Amino acid sequence: MLDLLFVMVLGYAFGNIQASYILGKLLYKVDIRTLGHGNAGTSNALESVGWKFGLMVAIIDVGKGLVSVLLVKWIFDVGFDADGALLLFVNGYSAFLGHIYPIIMKFKGGKGTATMVGILMGFQPWLGLGAILIIILVTLIIDFVSISSIVLHVCVIAVTLVYGLGWETTLIATFGLLLAIYLHIPNFKRIKANTEGRLSNLLKKKFKKT
Repeated sequence: MLDLLFVMVLGYAFGNIQASYILGKLLYKVDIRTLGHGNAGTSNALESVGWKFGLMVAIIDVGKGLVSVLLVKWIFDVGFDADGALLLFVNGYSAFLGHIYPIIMKFKGGKGTATMVGILMGFQPWLGLGAILIIILVTLIIDFVSISSIVLHVCVIAVTLVYGLGWETTLIATFGLLLAIYLHIPNFKRIKANTEGRLSNLLKKKFKKT
């Protein structure tokens, strides 16, 4: 129980590292949450400030999820299997929660997709690479990043079942999916109203500038 509490606190602490807010203040003297759709995530950083800023934010957000999980692997000498998966999932999804509801920012963070990529990369490198491919392919096909995030969480549930990681990990991954759906409800409403930002529009803006 103490081990679970430790990895939970560790993950949540890493999740509280809010790259878009910190870099926004340092580089542009602006609170990213006052721009675009009002959250401190990678997508909003990309849409509101630009691809270079969004890339910097994405690297840090991915990195914090990755480092948190790798630390747990090192401290407890566990791997991505039935014996070690629970510690890794508790830590990873605590980082996911820390990104979404950071106590240092009055619980107003991002939506955690980039952080989830880092978490999966920490579980197994191929899972992280697979997550990146899923996000890219689904976004290219559907034209909306928000949909790719939901697909990613569904795939994590499938991984827990296929690899027999235990019902606890499946429950945690299901919670992650439900939370992701809840967080993206505004996106779904904007998609329905045809006001959601599209990948194609972002690319057009970039090419016009260049």
